[in-house]
Amino acid sequence: MQKVWKNVLGIALVAVISAGAAIGTSTYLINKNHEDSSYTVDSEYGFKQPVRMANYNAVAAENIDFTVAAESTVHAVVHIKSTTQSKSQGRQSIDPFEYFFGFGNRGYQNQPRPRVGFGSGVIISTDGYVITNNHVIDGADEIDVTLNDSRQFKAKLIGTDPATDIALLKIEGKDFPTIPFGDSDKIKVGEWVLAVGNPFNLTSTVTAGIVSAKGRSVMGGTGDRNKISAYIQTDAAVNPGNSGGALVNTKGELIGINTMILSETGNFAGYSFAVPISIAGKVVSDLKEYGTVQRAVLGVSIIDLKNLPDDQKEKVKVLEGAYIAEFATRSSAKEAGIEVGDVITAINDVKVRSTGSLQEQVNRYRPGDKIKVTVDRNGSTKTFTVELRNMQGTTEVVKGAGDTAEVLGAAFKELTPKQKQQLGISYGIEVAGITNGKFRDVGIQKGYIIMIVNDQRVSTVEEFEKIVDRVLKGNGEDKVLFIKGISPNGRTRYYAIDLAE
Repeated sequence: MQKVWKNVLGIALVAVISAGAAIGTSTYLINKNHEDSSYTVDSEYGFKQPVRMANYNAVAAENIDFTVAAESTVHAVVHIKSTTQSKSQGRQSIDPFEYFFGFGNRGYQNQPRPRVGFGSGVIISTDGYVITNNHVIDGADEIDVTLNDSRQFKAKLIGTDPATDIALLKIEGKDFPTIPFGDSDKIKVGEWVLAVGNPFNLTSTVTAGIVSAKGRSVMGGTGDRNKISAYIQTDAAVNPGNSGGALVNTKGELIGINTMILSETGNFAGYSFAVPISIAGKVVSDLKEYGTVQRAVLGVSIIDLKNLPDDQKEKVKVLEGAYIAEFATRSSAKEAGIEVGDVITAINDVKVRSTGSLQEQVNRYRPGDKIKVTVDRNGSTKTFTVELRNMQGTTEVVKGAGDTAEVLGAAFKELTPKQKQQLGISYGIEVAGITNGKFRDVGIQKGYIIMIVNDQRVSTVEEFEKIVDRVLKGNGEDKVLFIKGISPNGRTRYYAIDLAE
């Protein structure tokens, strides 16, 4: 009997040693493969391939627990209702009953109906800051936020950035649940993620999927060079109402803001896209601090290597990067020594694979920041330090519409019916006061009536501020207001104000 047990123990010991040897060999081969990518073996099909061994530390998909991430995030994802009051067109419709039977008036005034939209948002601060998509609240007169515990709040719009489709809201209160920021740079293709939102008004809905791609460009040809082209692509189910909701990793960290889907029907068809938190976080930080996004530029025109003409492709020595085709008038990249034909391969040692990934890296910085730009020039690697600038070619802070009075050096008020009657006009706003600023510089005086700005009629102060805001956030290098109005002496006067100076 002892002999039998000795044989069994001997066999078990051999098995353990063999298993240990196998694991040790696997570890050696894994390390060897990492050290020397040329280490190959003949595959079962007769082709030489690199050694690829399973990672014994990997967790099988069926063993991943999503419950912790789901429970820790649903309370910080909110339901957003945006209401826009439709403007009456003043048309009269005929009521058939009144027309044929003569009861009362033969026509009635069309009543404007409010337009209501729904979406999601994410609480990112215990004192009530909420991040969402711009298209969820665009043009809204009222914004209502409902928490997962059914508490309701009126939200104040802090700022928007249509280029990235991100907006920042504020609700009053304290000790709100939040989702901590994650690192969207570290996520990997194939990694599990959760989408949390309110599709079809089904509140607190959680869906799971994997990261399908990073740095995905899905908005080419829009003509807006500030439009984001570096989305996180996932196959987590996202539908109307998910917009502005959270994309989180299995740790429950916020790595993106769900923004859009590609679909022929309007419903989920396999892929959804999120703005990486590396971009969205910087955008809302700027909106909170400055009222508008401080967008940094290199001052270069870039092309994906795959889109280069064949004669130019032959000159490029790398397979990935962003090709520099030309420079802007005031280009900090050109001043640093970068040349046309260089291929940007890294920003601050983070690899650049395409124009989208270059945009993703630059978008996290502000004008005035200095970054290290690595380029390939005819097969040689070169590194340059570049000080980023804004669209106007300076490193100064760009101010938003909330700073209109400060930027222009003026205060404004709407015209009374009596003023309109006296002047014989039906629209316009009055310059109510002048301080040091651009209005005084060009000669505009207190009492001047602003009627038309950049070919648009102005009837309210809000309309005027929106025009100024669009000019300040515009993509062109010219930031000019062309103003037509009536001076205090009754004469029509024209002014041009350069906001870029």
